Amino acid sequence: MRNTTTHAHVIRKLRGRPASDGAGVKLTRVIGSPELDHLDPFLLLDEFGTDRAEADLEGNQLAGFPEHPHRGFETVTYMLNGRMRHKDNHGNEGLLVPGSVQWMTAGRGLVHSEMPEQQEGRMRGFQLWVNLPAKDKMTAPRYQEFAPEQIPSTQPAEGVSVKIIAGEVDGVRGPIVQPATDPIYFDIALAPNAAWQFLLPAGHNAFAYVFEGNASIGDGEDARPLDVQELAVLGGGDTLAVRAGDSGAQLILVAGRPINEPVARHGPFVMNTRQEIMQAFVDFQEGRF
Repeated sequence: MRNTTTHAHVIRKLRGRPASDGAGVKLTRVIGSPELDHLDPFLLLDEFGTDRAEADLEGNQLAGFPEHPHRGFETVTYMLNGRMRHKDNHGNEGLLVPGSVQWMTAGRGLVHSEMPEQQEGRMRGFQLWVNLPAKDKMTAPRYQEFAPEQIPSTQPAEGVSVKIIAGEVDGVRGPIVQPATDPIYFDIALAPNAAWQFLLPAGHNAFAYVFEGNASIGDGEDARPLDVQELAVLGGGDTLAVRAGDSGAQLILVAGRPINEPVARHGPFVMNTRQEIMQAFVDFQEGRF
């Protein structure tokens, strides 16, 4: 039990960089870039999105992510606007709508497609990749998929609203369960100048990413500003202190227990050794996914 409070501070700050994936989808890559290759257990964070005008200008913007394989990790898709239609080679398919989340454990392998659709001229969301420990990399694929009404929210302070995808706030628990990394994943909305403090899980790596407005992270003189599309790697303390700027803020707070194992990755495969990566290519080419 922790009896003293120490405030987490921003040990590193970086801005996402433009990238392209799938069939030419343009996105902002925040984790998985030269600036931050990974933050154990997190391998990648992309913010994707467009409005109707951008889609008309960039004809391939909504081309999506045609069939592609995965093995050895998890993908987490959280939709803010628009929809994402998904389908895999095991017969699973569905439609993610605004506010819904899909936590997919690829395990030993599957082949799936993710095709975005605008709704009311907007399409926006996040995809996070979460590593799996060696003992879980070859498990059977599975989905944890939840509609917006299944994602609980709470108001822990004045002007603060938190959607809880994974983890717990004031006794309210999110629907995602993953014992391997025991993650938290919050969507935090702050009214102008509103503030909130949250006790981070002990031993977890954590980051905050602002996608609307601006905020500051830290306490007192140690607080550092965080502008839109900036990510803060947190450390040095157990309590997050966040305060919105004059225009308010919306951010995601994500944390997970580090796996502390070797990472061998190539494209859509994440294993522990190069030999396992080569085996993944063989298994995929021979139809064993």
